[in-house]
Amino acid sequence: MLTALAAQPLHGYGIVQSVAELSEGEVKLRPGTLYGALDRLDQQGLIAVDREEAVNDRLRRYYRLSDSGAAALTAQADRLRRRSAAVDRQLALRPRPAGGAA
Repeated sequence: MLTALAAQPLHGYGIVQSVAELSEGEVKLRPGTLYGALDRLDQQGLIAVDREEAVNDRLRRYYRLSDSGAAALTAQADRLRRRSAAVDRQLALRPRPAGGAA
């Protein structure tokens, strides 16, 4: 969700769509999960309400990544890069099958 908000503020359904796209369909957020997570991220200071607007007599709330959220996302991306590099190093050590079979 933080990644979805990195580029621009989004409303709830926009976050759902962005997460699905960024995860290539592997993550599908349900409304109950989404809004509970948004509340927790807001309480942790990782996101903030950017603005609210009325659309068809319903309030649409847009969220944005906070500076703390951007720092947390950057730190997580760095951790993932290090883990990925460790995987690559270990795979490079993997014995090859005998006889030259690929």
